[in-house]
Amino acid sequence: MYIYNVTLSIDKSIHQEWLIWIQNHIQEVLATGRFTGAKLTQVLVEEEMGGTTYSIQYKAENREDLDDYYTFDAERLRNEGMKKFADKMLAFRTELKVVKEFYPISVKN
Repeated sequence: MYIYNVTLSIDKSIHQEWLIWIQNHIQEVLATGRFTGAKLTQVLVEEEMGGTTYSIQYKAENREDLDDYYTFDAERLRNEGMKKFADKMLAFRTELKVVKEFYPISVKN
């Protein structure tokens, strides 16, 4: 499994509008069929520049799905946000490959 992580710093002047917009945007990204799910999280770090930081983690089953997203969908979907929020939103992206997942071991009495 792969995680496509998008970290965004959002200016306080657009925060509420962006928060509504991003939830619809995530649904559009999922509608591409390239990802199996997504998580929207708020980064709990005080930013020097102000604003609020979020991380969106999209889960892809395989590398091909992630590559297809880049080839067929990413530019169009990224441009929507840039047109709407321009210099009030800063984004950077990372890819993660899940090596192994761990869960707590349940102890039965």
